[in-house]
Amino acid sequence: MSAPARALALALVVSSALALAQQPEPPAGAPPAAAPAAAAPAQPAPQTVDEAFSTRVKTLEEQVVDLKEKIFRTKARLLLLQETVLGGDLSSGARAVIYHRNEMGSQFVLESVAYALDGAPIFTKVDTNGDLDKREEFEIFNGRIVPGNHQIAVRMVFRGHGYGIFSYLEGYKFKLQSNQTFNAEAGKVTSVKVVGFEKGGITADIKDKPAIRYDITSAKDQAVKQAGGEKAGEPPPSQESPPAVP
Repeated sequence: MSAPARALALALVVSSALALAQQPEPPAGAPPAAAPAAAAPAQPAPQTVDEAFSTRVKTLEEQVVDLKEKIFRTKARLLLLQETVLGGDLSSGARAVIYHRNEMGSQFVLESVAYALDGAPIFTKVDTNGDLDKREEFEIFNGRIVPGNHQIAVRMVFRGHGYGIFSYLEGYKFKLQSNQTFNAEAGKVTSVKVVGFEKGGITADIKDKPAIRYDITSAKDQAVKQAGGEKAGEPPPSQESPPAVP
């Protein structure tokens, strides 16, 4: 190697050594330099129209399944409630008979009724061609219940039927909601007649006329009487034939 080349190489080595010597050293006890930050996770690729539709359908299916489960649990609770309310045996239970009666005038047309006993629906009917409105009275429930207090809840919807000076009633809706507590005694039949009627007389405002009342009566249950004999513990009457006449 020629003298000029050796001089150039030596100069490069000296320059590199001086540059390294001039770099500051970290102070004693200083924390090590932080590692480079990790790369941010890659963002998911945007969904296509088909993928978004499939995701939405799956979500709706899950919601439908959850709703079905809630409905099933509600039905189970309702059946349990009905068994509790309508329980009892022939000898120690009570019986209830519930009637619907319509005493409203021709200015009011009964569109629908709904009955519930202790929260359990027992009768629902919507008028079709007068099959509800034109029936003055009918039985809606007849069965055994647990002795004690019970509550019947009623909802009636009437439609105004206008003619002549009452033509303004046409299309009006009158929604009545009411409830009544009655006591069912063991060994007795409790009759509850739910009556839709007009109150207040001819001077009352037409919108205040629709009302509901309850006619409640109680009597001995003949089925219990027949099942238990005329008197408890009393032997049946003798069936011996009369003596022959000589």
